[in-house]
Amino acid sequence: MRQIIRLFVEIALLKRGPQDLPASRTLLALTVCAYAALTALVSGLLPRGGASPLPLAVEVAFTLVWYAAVLKVLGRRERFLQTATGIFGVQTLLMQPLLVSVWLMRRYEHDATWQLPVAAAGLAVVIWVVAANSHVVKAALEWSSAASVALVILQIVSGQLLLFTLFPPTPV
Repeated sequence: MRQIIRLFVEIALLKRGPQDLPASRTLLALTVCAYAALTALVSGLLPRGGASPLPLAVEVAFTLVWYAAVLKVLGRRERFLQTATGIFGVQTLLMQPLLVSVWLMRRYEHDATWQLPVAAAGLAVVIWVVAANSHVVKAALEWSSAASVALVILQIVSGQLLLFTLFPPTPV
């Protein structure tokens, strides 16, 4: 297990790719469960956290369907297990600093001294998430970096639009 975690870290650091992961349904299921569990745990610790697990389930399902559809349309269906495992492995590692940056933004939203540094750190984490996910997509699809980044951003935006449509934000 330590070797798999190390592999996810190397993928997140853009040193390895999803092709280095075993094509295993069990590993995909474990990775998705780890992502969901850690995200739910950390989200529950955030101010205004602890919401329904349904949006997280929709997010996970959307991501799986998105990459299954993209790989099927492009004739690379056999790469689904490794690609999805890579995506969720990277997101499991990087979702935690992303959620911490969200917490910091909420914590210091009325403190002008900390708004810029916290926002810059949050932006750096978002860029890292997009870069790592596009690294996985680039390896899976054999596309250019720009096209892979565009596809990842489209997936993120589409997923967020779906979540906002199904679960409109409630006024605070």
